[in-house]
Amino acid sequence: MIVTRFAPSPTGYLHLGHAFSAFNAWRRARAAGGRFLLRLEDIDPGRFRPEYGAAIQRDLDWLGLNWDEPIRVQSQHLKEYQTVLDGLAERGLVYSCFCTRADIAREIAASAGAPHGPDGAALYPGTCRSLASSERAERIAAGARFALRLDMQAALRSAPSYRALSYDEEGEGCIACRPERFGDVVLARKDAPASYHLCVTHDDAVQGVTLVSRGADLKPATDLHRLLQDLMGWPPPRYAHHRLLTDTAGRRLAKRDKAVTLDALRAEGVSARAIIEQFE
Repeated sequence: MIVTRFAPSPTGYLHLGHAFSAFNAWRRARAAGGRFLLRLEDIDPGRFRPEYGAAIQRDLDWLGLNWDEPIRVQSQHLKEYQTVLDGLAERGLVYSCFCTRADIAREIAASAGAPHGPDGAALYPGTCRSLASSERAERIAAGARFALRLDMQAALRSAPSYRALSYDEEGEGCIACRPERFGDVVLARKDAPASYHLCVTHDDAVQGVTLVSRGADLKPATDLHRLLQDLMGWPPPRYAHHRLLTDTAGRRLAKRDKAVTLDALRAEGVSARAIIEQFE
C-alpha cells in the first residue's frame, strides 16, 4: 500500500507552495487507495507557534485534503530521536562539536579553497573531530555548549551499502548517492535536540512512508537521508520531487519572502476549488 505524507514546519502560515506539495502527496495516496499522513515538524522551539499548527490543519480541511490519523508531532517524540543519537554515538559515528558559528566562519575565511556542500555553503572544517575524549568530557562537564555532528568518513565506512547507495526517483529511476558532499552535518544541538535530517528519516521509517513526495529543493538532501537510512537499517522509500511554485519575479514561494498565505486568499474570497484546479 502506498503511504505518503505532508510534513510542514509550524513556523508560519501555509502558502500556495505548501498547498501544491500537500496536494501532490494527497493525490498520489488517494489515487492508489493508500494513506496520506500529516506530520508537524516542530523541533525548533524558537520558531514554533501552536497557532500555526492549528492553522495548518484548518487550511488542509478547507482544501479538502483529508489525512489519516493520527497526526505525528515531532516534539512529542524527542526520546525516540535521542535513542537514535545514542546508538550512533555507541558506534563512534557522532562527535561533540564546541565550535560556534563565529568560530567556524573565521576558520573557513582563513582557509583558501574551502569545500562547499550542495547548498553552496562552506563545509564544516572538522575542527573538533580529533579532540581527545578526555578534553570532550572536561568541556561537557564544565557546561560548554555543543552540537552533535555526524563523522561522515566513519559513517561511510560503517554504512553497509555505501558504495552502491542509491534511491529510486519517480520518472528518473535509480540515482546514485554522494552523501560525502555534506561533510560532518549537525544531527543535534542544544536549541534543536534533533536535526531535520535525522527526524525526517526516522519518522518516514516509523510511519511506514513508502513514497516521499516533496519539493525539488530537497532533492540533494536525499543523498544524506539514504546514508542515515542505511546506517540505521531503515527501509528506503521511493521519492518524487516536484517542481517549486514561484512568484512573478521567479523566486520560489517562501515564508521568509512573505508569500501570500492561504488564510489571506480565503479572506479575499478565493475558493478552495479554484486553488486545487491550479494544480490538477
